[in-house]
Amino acid sequence: MRGKGFAVRIGVFLAALVVFGCSVADYGITDSAVYVGSESCKECHENEYSNYSKYSKKAHSARSVKLMATDLDPDELKECFACHATGYGKPGGFISFEETPHLADAGCEVCHGPGSLHAEDGDPELIKRKMTIEECETCHNAERVENFNFKPLIFGGAH
Repeated sequence: MRGKGFAVRIGVFLAALVVFGCSVADYGITDSAVYVGSESCKECHENEYSNYSKYSKKAHSARSVKLMATDLDPDELKECFACHATGYGKPGGFISFEETPHLADAGCEVCHGPGSLHAEDGDPELIKRKMTIEECETCHNAERVENFNFKPLIFGGAH
């Protein structure tokens, strides 16, 4: 369970959306959930988290971006963050290595969606459990395979 401070931060975030006339649905937040980072999954999903941490390249994707960042212009860097960070460009998602280091890698929530409600409640209905190949192709697509000479391992991530 999260502490009172976590609930207050989520409340403030949701209130800001309302004040500024924004809809959480417009920003891809599932059931008003926000990103919490893969560490939040570790307590209940030890095996999956362990496999992700040890075997998934996604768990260390920020390293690649940091290595190349100085050679990229801001637009190119944004393109990298879209696949190599968690929730980039979405409320509560990755902003920068300094502000949101817990979201710098492509974590569990890249595939499973924002996890705050699931992490708080534990209800499996509050997180995406079944992935589709189309969702994977957002990042693992022919253009990227050609540009970076890699072969995506669909469903070969953490579990």
